[in-house]
Amino acid sequence: MELQIGKEYSGFKLLERKQIDEINSCGMIFEHQKSGARLFYLENDDDNKVFAISFRTPPEDSKGTPHILEHSVLCGSRKFPVKEPFVELIKGSLNTFLNAFTFPDKTMYPVASTNDKDFSNLMDVYLDAVFYPNIYKTSQIMMQEGWHYEIEDKDAPINYKGVVYNEMKGAFSSPESILFRKISESLFPDTQYGLESGGDPYVIPSLTQEQFVNFHKKYYHPSNSYIYLYGKMDILDRLNFLNDNYLRNFDRQNIDSKIDIQLPFDIQRQMVIKYPILGNEKEEDKTFLSMNFVIGKATNSEEYLAFDILELLLLEMPSSPLKRAIIGAKIGKDVFGSFESSMLQTVFSIIVKNSNKDKAEEFKKVVVNCLRKLVHDGIDKKLIEAAINIKEFGLREANYQGYPKGLVYGMKCMDSWLYDEKPWIHLAYDANIQKIKSALTTSYFESLIEKYILNNDHSSILIVEPEKGLLEKNEKQVREELEKFKNSLSENQLEELIRNTQELKKRQSTPDSPKDLEKIPLISIDDIDHKAKKLEFEEDEECGVKVIYHPVFTNKIVYTNLYFNTSSVKQELIPYLSLLNTVLGRINTENYNYEDLSKAVDIYTGGITYSVETFSKNDSVDKFEAMLSIKTKVLIDNLPKLVELLEEIIKRSKFDDKNRIREIIDETKSRMEMIIFDRGHIVTANHLLSYFSNVGKYQDVVNGIEFYNFIVDLDKNFEQKAEEITNNLKEVAHSVFNKNNLITNITLDKENYDKNRKFLNTLYDNLDSGKVCHNNYKFDLTPLNEGIMTSGKVQYVSKAYNFIELGYKYSGSLQVLKAIANYTYLWNKVRVQGGAYGCFSSFQRNGNMFFTSYRDPNLKDTLKVYDEAGKFIENFNADDREMRKYIIGAISDLDYPLTPSVQGEKVFERYIKGIKYEDIQRERDEVLNTDVNEIKKYSSLINDVMSKNYICVLGNEEKIKQDKDLFNRLTNVFD
Repeated sequence: MELQIGKEYSGFKLLERKQIDEINSCGMIFEHQKSGARLFYLENDDDNKVFAISFRTPPEDSKGTPHILEHSVLCGSRKFPVKEPFVELIKGSLNTFLNAFTFPDKTMYPVASTNDKDFSNLMDVYLDAVFYPNIYKTSQIMMQEGWHYEIEDKDAPINYKGVVYNEMKGAFSSPESILFRKISESLFPDTQYGLESGGDPYVIPSLTQEQFVNFHKKYYHPSNSYIYLYGKMDILDRLNFLNDNYLRNFDRQNIDSKIDIQLPFDIQRQMVIKYPILGNEKEEDKTFLSMNFVIGKATNSEEYLAFDILELLLLEMPSSPLKRAIIGAKIGKDVFGSFESSMLQTVFSIIVKNSNKDKAEEFKKVVVNCLRKLVHDGIDKKLIEAAINIKEFGLREANYQGYPKGLVYGMKCMDSWLYDEKPWIHLAYDANIQKIKSALTTSYFESLIEKYILNNDHSSILIVEPEKGLLEKNEKQVREELEKFKNSLSENQLEELIRNTQELKKRQSTPDSPKDLEKIPLISIDDIDHKAKKLEFEEDEECGVKVIYHPVFTNKIVYTNLYFNTSSVKQELIPYLSLLNTVLGRINTENYNYEDLSKAVDIYTGGITYSVETFSKNDSVDKFEAMLSIKTKVLIDNLPKLVELLEEIIKRSKFDDKNRIREIIDETKSRMEMIIFDRGHIVTANHLLSYFSNVGKYQDVVNGIEFYNFIVDLDKNFEQKAEEITNNLKEVAHSVFNKNNLITNITLDKENYDKNRKFLNTLYDNLDSGKVCHNNYKFDLTPLNEGIMTSGKVQYVSKAYNFIELGYKYSGSLQVLKAIANYTYLWNKVRVQGGAYGCFSSFQRNGNMFFTSYRDPNLKDTLKVYDEAGKFIENFNADDREMRKYIIGAISDLDYPLTPSVQGEKVFERYIKGIKYEDIQRERDEVLNTDVNEIKKYSSLINDVMSKNYICVLGNEEKIKQDKDLFNRLTNVFD
């Protein structure tokens, strides 16, 4: 049935319809007549359905109100009064996405599921949360999620606690995060974009309960809402549900959520911001420089896409001319760009990392001179073609950070819809791509550079420089303020604060009533397919090379992955494997300089990526295979060109350009520093595995802290080691790139595979095929138990060991235990009561198991929580309904929808690991048959793992030194 424009359906009037061929969807714009709610539906055949409700929420200050509300509305509502409906949904739904986001000007609540019933449940809980939250009933929600004074007895000091407070302390620990947050402040001093919607940790404690609820009253109304639906569904049923259950209860209001326009500057502004480093860190080469320009409005869809491409063209490719000019002038050691398009006035930034303040003027001069030269002489047309192709390939794949495709489209549509333009203008991109392709014969990009960068005074230079002792000074100021506040309190006021702390802790530790828990909608086990999905594959062979082929429709894209066994590499040269995969495709070859090579790859393919991967053998503690993977995607017609480029990179890369190798080492060091700050929970957990696990040690050497230390050493001693580095890269490449090391993984539909299967033979025939000697690596496994100190304000706390070494076996029921640990025990103890932003557990087939925390204000207390986990599991109890939740949550992780390329990678992973379909089915059966008694038996497993006392903590220097007795050694991660 085709809906009619102008007609009402359950109170929704259909205003417009548009076929969007680029995403094979039909877009429909509705308006709810009574409440004023806007709704956009993208109709298509995708079973992975997406719902989102968003509100325009421009901040009024930097107290973090939009962010704290994003957390808080999901802490109980009218129909679902449990303390954490969000967590109950994670435990017990088949969601393929469940989260919420705070942007500089909006708050977004998206969910996704492939199951119709589950999708309805998710919609219901989220809608009730945003319109009828329990924040009006209890101030303890804002205290927990935002901030509160914590004091347990009158002789103790007062502290600030709160999930968002600690999250933002962590965010403001990273210099990169500080930089990006201050760019907006430098460019938009008079509008909402100059404020911190996430919350400045030094300002958050001024937020009152009254301000908090008033923000919700003002902005969380259907008249200020943007409802998004995507996928294959009965839209009339969804509209009826929205109207009957929610929207008909609201009358249209005139809500002022207007986003102000920042007037242009008369002259470029300059801002200097400090960030903390440790006292023994050097200050040299640790400054960030950025030039930032307000470009235009996000509603200009052509410029929106053009600047996304221009940022890639100028700054993100190996041959990017502006990046090359800045690096060549030795302004800094890493250069990257940013085009911020999710705001009304878009921002283009040129960023230099590992520089110095006195380089600021030279930085500006180099940028201006380089861009003037590009405008005058013209940009290399092959570079333009490469940038457009790589961006167009990405648009068609719509694969962003593993998000469901429908969510990617939903976020993209908000970049216009929020600003009163049609929601599809960034989705219907073909016409704009064609306009931009005129750049291949005209001065299209040169004109943009001239207009928006060279002749644009609405710009800023931002300098973010290190300062020793700054953290201590700031923390001292906070302590003094808290002490002063405490001294100002009367006896009664102090007792009230103590009582508030106790009451909050009581609420946090009191279980929800079974009656309230039963109100959270839950699907049946019968709604789950008891059969595991079978990923078909075939074993083939071409020219003596084994091929693992996964037949699936790929819309004429060939996904070809080459996996080279790396056990032929000498043990002392293992770190060079990661350096090799970092330089491949970014250095000269016999027939290409690296800039031309980069352009050719991006013109003819959808990208080539390189990495070192490890595959633990099924149910084995020690056995693993390490491989250097080269992953490619290309349209079928360009497959011959891909083969030519792969042969050039594998066979003819030249490792003698020492200046280029040095540049890549500098950049690698810089990017790893960002990872260590941003993903400290994963960094510490993986480093901890190296204390006791061979595969963990190997992964740390090629991807973790040990590899970072290796890169730091190469950077420090490059002049002395340059020849050694070159020779080692040559030796490792020669050892690895041998036909006898290779297995190929291809994902493509059957018809096209049969037609194209022999294209790779040229590559196979030209590979070395001499005898390969494989090494049996023996690592020194030592429980270092490190406290790794940084200038950050929070901790990442990990504890781990291998349960198979202790006599236990892997079972699918451990994935149910993981759900219980993550979303009941750790969530309540580490996040809710402890104030950390995140907490996670992992139970792997090879026996490696860990607990880890993210942006955690605690250290010893978190380790105590880990140590008491076994006792919790020993006393664990749950009725059938509660167990069903955990089982469904575990199945949700197993059944996450996979793109064709990821399906192919999963097929290969299982093949190399020796995991058969029977193993996958057995794991699923074990999940589905898990009961309380089986979970309780795991108490001894957790107790035994925790008793090994293997720990690793990354975090605040003062905090780690306070608990130094916990560690075998204290180290600094940064020099």
